[in-house]
Amino acid sequence: MNFEVTQSQNSDKTPLVSIAMGSVSDGDIAEKAMAVLEQFGVYYEVGVKSAHRTPQHMLDYAKGVADRGIKVVIAMAGGSAHLPGMVASDTSVPVLAVPIKRFERGHGDEALKSSIAMPPGIPLATFGNNAADRAALFAVRILSLSDTVLQKRYVASQEALTTKVAAQDTEIAKNGWQSVSGS
Repeated sequence: MNFEVTQSQNSDKTPLVSIAMGSVSDGDIAEKAMAVLEQFGVYYEVGVKSAHRTPQHMLDYAKGVADRGIKVVIAMAGGSAHLPGMVASDTSVPVLAVPIKRFERGHGDEALKSSIAMPPGIPLATFGNNAADRAALFAVRILSLSDTVLQKRYVASQEALTTKVAAQDTEIAKNGWQSVSGS
């Protein structure tokens, strides 16, 4: 897993999205967000910002994201998952929470509950368990509000999705469900 700043189509190569993991073990989920951001040519950074093991580092990070040009933070953690909420409490940048749930480790919904139970005045957009790809797509939507090129890419991706689903529906009507199952 590569957790370095990656390629961008931004002319100044400034990361617009910051992906904050509670632990390096969250990397497999973070990679889903990275793939979406790369698909759209959005420059990003990735790092480990543990709310419990490195609280001061995490707070310094949260306070500094706006000054560094970050427009959206995708924060993910499992277990008690305080990272997304703590980052949201100390920045003006939109924070998108991705609760991490490890089914093989018997995790319950602690991470999800922690993210949706924010106190009044601290907004935190929360996605489903392990849904880093959807959070990244939402980040693209946010960024596209002020970037017409990105907005065109996003609209084209939605049109491609619509075309794909319509083609699948036609195929099912013509040849039955098995002709497209697993697509």
